[in-house]
Amino acid sequence: MREFIVEADGGSRGNPGPAGYGAVVFDASDGQPLAEAAEYLGTVTNNVAEYRGLLAGLRAAHALDPGAAVHVRMDSKLVVEQMSGRWRIKHPDLQPLAAEAARVFPPGRVTYEWIPRARNKHADRLANEAMDAGARGEPWSSAPASASTAATAAAATWAKGTVASAVATEEAPAAEEAPVTEGTPVAGGTPDPKRAADERTADQRTADQRAARTVAAPGWAPADLGAPATLVLLRHGETPLTPQKRFSGSGGSDPSLSAVGREQAERAAAALARRGTIQAVVSSPLARTRETAAIVAARLGLVVTVDEDLRETDFGAWEGLTFGEVRERHQDDLNAWLASPEAEPTGGGESFAATAVRIGAARDRLVAAHAGRTVLVVTHVTPIKTFVRLALGAPAESLFRMELSAASLSAVAYYADGNASVRLLNDTSHLR
Repeated sequence: MREFIVEADGGSRGNPGPAGYGAVVFDASDGQPLAEAAEYLGTVTNNVAEYRGLLAGLRAAHALDPGAAVHVRMDSKLVVEQMSGRWRIKHPDLQPLAAEAARVFPPGRVTYEWIPRARNKHADRLANEAMDAGARGEPWSSAPASASTAATAAAATWAKGTVASAVATEEAPAAEEAPVTEGTPVAGGTPDPKRAADERTADQRTADQRAARTVAAPGWAPADLGAPATLVLLRHGETPLTPQKRFSGSGGSDPSLSAVGREQAERAAAALARRGTIQAVVSSPLARTRETAAIVAARLGLVVTVDEDLRETDFGAWEGLTFGEVRERHQDDLNAWLASPEAEPTGGGESFAATAVRIGAARDRLVAAHAGRTVLVVTHVTPIKTFVRLALGAPAESLFRMELSAASLSAVAYYADGNASVRLLNDTSHLR
């Protein structure tokens, strides 16, 4: 079953006052944004705007895949508690909206989570853009993008954060919205049947029109293999050897991060926290990767697991040397190494073929242990290139044709039938 994350928000400048909502749908496996929706609503309350944002997000997710499971994240405690069944819904303006939201997906397929406003910036930005347009006298709406349209831009936007000012103020639940015990039906009151029926009819017309406008992407659709295991590959931050472009493998001095490297790790951690999709962190045993992983894991509230097979290649006698220095001292060995993945660096280093064997083993363990989950793998240049090369079925010489910057992010998804999909390579947008 495919899984989506819906983040939604709504605001009212005056409560009631000029209001708008925003919603975004993410792929739960890798954090890619798939669809956005926003609308200026005119004069309504903050809570109505929040419910309208929830409805728009659920409908956008349903348009992408009616069979999906959805996890909703909102900074509205009221909406989350009411839709989770823990608070009654007695306000007549909210009852039909809550009832309609509960009907978008079958019972049990939608879960709710409260998040701080700082983690809901994408939806907040969309809501404020809609309210700003309304304030200028430009009634504005943005319908959900189709899956094929959104996917075109997804690779470029994955792991990028958005910054927006939070203007709308959360409305505390009124006395009549008192908490109730677990198991209380979502809607504590009874909506007007005629009003609900009218809304369903209008909503169905809108859904039908949107479906008619959707054009399928060229190519073929994969079988429903469930959510993939997604490995988000983070190269460690800079060490003192990185800017000097020196060989730094598993057989050298094992340097720690420099001050620049620690800042890069912090920036990567912030970007990954904004996406909120990482469920586990695994690291190479070397100091620079463990330090990078620890910085990210602390931000995400996770524990780092170390996998020995994720270490960098052992470059033998070349450790600590630049490429030019190796060419001067070991030209024949270097030429052989560049020509064949079976060749070892001078002094008994590790061949790329040997590296590929242990990276393949690490991949298989990670995919088996984290089916359907998203795992951050903090490792090095050669391992990341090898993950990508193996996923693409590319020849060994492709290792020399990829650029991987310090603290860059790449991602590969692995499906149940053994296929893999490279979703990202060398993303450094979080460092700029």
